[in-house]
Amino acid sequence: MEKSSVFDLIERMSALIRSEERRRCTELGLQPVHLQVMDYLSRCNRYSDTPAALANYLGMTRGTVSQTILLLEKKGYLKKTADEKDKRMVHLSLLAEGDALMNKASPADLYSQASAIFNENINQENVFINALNALQKANKSQSFGLCKTCKYFTETSVGFVCDLTKEQLSQGDSEKICQEHSLS
Repeated sequence: MEKSSVFDLIERMSALIRSEERRRCTELGLQPVHLQVMDYLSRCNRYSDTPAALANYLGMTRGTVSQTILLLEKKGYLKKTADEKDKRMVHLSLLAEGDALMNKASPADLYSQASAIFNENINQENVFINALNALQKANKSQSFGLCKTCKYFTETSVGFVCDLTKEQLSQGDSEKICQEHSLS
């Protein structure tokens, strides 16, 4: 039997994940983009909770993201808040209804089991990380990695600091996705 290429395996895993996502969305009365927006907002930090960062992360136009945000806001799943320092900037956050919906939409046990396989095999996980980084560079895409894995992340005696913004970071921010993430 001929061995499958890595690309074919990744493509098949992606198709299975998207199929599961569509199934969950149908059960919850959502479109996949709605779930993707809420999932991102549940995992991003305060530097990355803007409509522009969301559009960049999802690879969608700002118009599409804007319409999705309006709908999710109307349904009571998320809210927009003006930035305290720059009133032109808007931050997005999930409301209690959005959090509850995300809990209902959490991946099935099968996907949790698959994730556990990667967690047990650190070297294999690094292969995926390296492949993702290569794809992001090829597409001139930001990495959107976890804050604590960024070159700008610093741990000090009083907590965490982002060396890019020179701001204190909370434990929660350090464990979330950041659009300013950089490995090199």
